[in-house]
Amino acid sequence: MKKNWFLGISLALVLAIVGLCGCATPAQVNLVSQQEGIQVTGEGEAMAVPDIATLRLGIAAQAATVAEAQMQATEAMTKVMDSLIDNGVAENDIQTQYFNIRQVTKWNREREEEVVIGYRVTNKVTAKIRDIDKAGAIIDAVVEAGGDLTRIDGISFSVDESTAYYEEARQKAMADAKVKAEQLAELAGVTLGKPTYISEGIPYPIYPRDYMYETAGAVPETPISPGEMELRLTVQVFYAIPG
Repeated sequence: MKKNWFLGISLALVLAIVGLCGCATPAQVNLVSQQEGIQVTGEGEAMAVPDIATLRLGIAAQAATVAEAQMQATEAMTKVMDSLIDNGVAENDIQTQYFNIRQVTKWNREREEEVVIGYRVTNKVTAKIRDIDKAGAIIDAVVEAGGDLTRIDGISFSVDESTAYYEEARQKAMADAKVKAEQLAELAGVTLGKPTYISEGIPYPIYPRDYMYETAGAVPETPISPGEMELRLTVQVFYAIPG
């Protein structure tokens, strides 16, 4: 029985092979896909003066009970929000980023365990300051409004209308790609053809350094300098090599 079974399998395989070999136009499978041409990455940048400052600030209050800590945080944040609006920050430009209530614990050596000693409420927002010249004065006003509960995490800068700057960076990136491709073609002893594929990377800004501010009593108006920021993008270009 087993012998007949093996004979049947062998016959089927022979017939299949004969059938494939007898095809007039056998199928061809290309297992190798090779990219032809010259591939380069061009980089371009444009310098811009920021016209928006984004302030990251908040309130942190700690008390023996949740209710007390939350009341302190709410009162302080209300004053901070009012101060922002009174100094020209639009309500739509103020956004809550983080809110948290957590236990504050301490290790008790006698009981050999963590014990709750209070509760901490943290409320953080971001505020867009569209008049950068007022950034220092706004920071001072916020600190005064929130008092010792105020926390300033930092400030960053951006450009509201960046289209023209990225157009400039894009032109530079394409020019950079062509120079690189021409050099590669010359070194390889081939003729450089036209671009056959162009892909732009995600544009990204290189932000100037964040400025940190610590509360420290009565001080002169906080100096804030936005400086310049670099807007950069890349392009990937494939150039043909004419035969």
